Amino acid sequence: MHAGSMKSLLQAFSVSKRTYTKSAGQLKLKYDAVVIGGGHNGLVAAAYLQRSGVKTVVLERRHVIGGAAVTEEIIPGFKFSRASYLLSLLRPQIYNDLELKKHGLKVYFRNPHSFTPLLEDGVNGRPPRSLLLGSDMTENQRQIAQFSKKDAKAYKEYEDFMNRLVEAIDPLLDAAPVDPKAFTQGSFFQRLKALKTLRPVLKAGLTLGSQIPSYYEVLTAPISKILDHWFESEPLKCTLATDAVIGAMASPATPGSGYVLLHHVMGELEGKKGSWGYVEGGMGMVSNAIAKAATSYGAEIHTDKVVEQIMVDDKGKANGVILEDGTEVQSKLVLSNASPNHTFLKLTPTERLPDDFIKMISQFDTKSPVTKINVAVDRLPNFLAAPNTADGQPMPHHQCSIHLNSEDMQLLNEAYGDACKGKPSSRPMIELCIPSSLDPTLAPPGYHVISMFIQYTPYTLSEGLQWNDEQRNSLADRVFDWVEKYAPGFKSSVIGRDILTPPDLERIFGLSGGNIFHGSMSLDQLYFARPIPSFPNYRSPVSGLYLCGSGAHPGGGVMGAPGRNAAFTALQDLKHIV
Repeated sequence: MHAGSMKSLLQAFSVSKRTYTKSAGQLKLKYDAVVIGGGHNGLVAAAYLQRSGVKTVVLERRHVIGGAAVTEEIIPGFKFSRASYLLSLLRPQIYNDLELKKHGLKVYFRNPHSFTPLLEDGVNGRPPRSLLLGSDMTENQRQIAQFSKKDAKAYKEYEDFMNRLVEAIDPLLDAAPVDPKAFTQGSFFQRLKALKTLRPVLKAGLTLGSQIPSYYEVLTAPISKILDHWFESEPLKCTLATDAVIGAMASPATPGSGYVLLHHVMGELEGKKGSWGYVEGGMGMVSNAIAKAATSYGAEIHTDKVVEQIMVDDKGKANGVILEDGTEVQSKLVLSNASPNHTFLKLTPTERLPDDFIKMISQFDTKSPVTKINVAVDRLPNFLAAPNTADGQPMPHHQCSIHLNSEDMQLLNEAYGDACKGKPSSRPMIELCIPSSLDPTLAPPGYHVISMFIQYTPYTLSEGLQWNDEQRNSLADRVFDWVEKYAPGFKSSVIGRDILTPPDLERIFGLSGGNIFHGSMSLDQLYFARPIPSFPNYRSPVSGLYLCGSGAHPGGGVMGAPGRNAAFTALQDLKHIV
């Protein structure tokens, strides 16, 4: 296409970058509740608070709401889910309670789910092999049988086994964790009331029954051990293992990596278990739909409002916030959607926090292995393992998560080892998604947007190197070289790219350490140990101050559960606040 014609097409397709819901009117100086941060969890918390009659305001430091669930037009004419890029974990209760479909949320379901092409020579003129997995079990088994008939037979049993664990864990996501202190403090009736919090745990135990030891191993062992027990073919094991390490500074050989796998398979969309989808208009439209629900109840949302400090009165109670421009906004409740590190080490007056609390929060693990690269291209990647059709239209494998450098779990171990030495992986794990293959609103006709989730990238580089444009581009060039091996011609299709290393994710989205979950999802930082064992139930040492983001139970992902659970906890406490 002629350069001038292309420019005209992109300008015609271009839409405003400011695609977000903003409240009309001026910021007031007094509310019942202030929510710090307009990420999806903060918006969920605001919606539930306001729906319960609590006058609530959300204060977002950026010009756009959504936090990491945001749509931005970085390259004119192309709309990117700049950070998070897939939807599955959003809790069904939130989806229904807030009527998100009515507020404009539309999801394109993906099937198949994953595509793993192999970097190998084809045999007898055939293309290289690949593994394509979706919702059709018979077809999955046929695909797996290319590599192992034994694995094809075992796959259904494995899926049933894992789904039972998902069923057991699911109720734990929608309630505050058990607080061990509650059983030893307070009156007899308060202790009796605390016993009710054990119900989800007991229900989980009954669901798992006599197989609890096997499931305990899944949660505590390296995922490589679990997968080696079930399967023998490396392409299948490695494809499954990617979900156990995605977003985590861990390898398949790391103990406890099994839970991260569960965190990526326990989703549900519109009643379809295990489904993943692309949101029409990008992930920012999830945040927009939640924001519309919140504002329909009367909540206010203000952007470009940087919170500088949480105010705490002489009695040790949070009573509002101070903005960067000096404005004081008073409230009875303060809920922070910021990370635990930012909330307690930067926003809360340290003299109001116990020394041991500060020490434990300082030790909260936020290491991140992730670089996100957003790419605009003028045609679909043409994979050697699944060549494009003559018309250039999306094929089934273009719709799903495409796993590159994922033929063998040892590749992931080696990539992880590079990052542990302070170096980006020489052969990085690449999860590549093309949401425009299903959603035509993201790019001009014939063009596409691509999300690349890259591991492993250290936050701090070795040998005194700093993350600058030279280092960013060097990393992206290496990634593109690997994509080129699987899909020749990819590099020449690139129109523009946006490279976000861990420090960039921290700077732009407020993700401490660049961690997409606000903190590691390791076993020592889950359930009643999230963010720390002393304060697992959204409350903090400061009365009236709550954590409502991914740094609280049940953790990261676009699920909204921390926001909903924190709002219910705050509402419960509000009954006793004069």
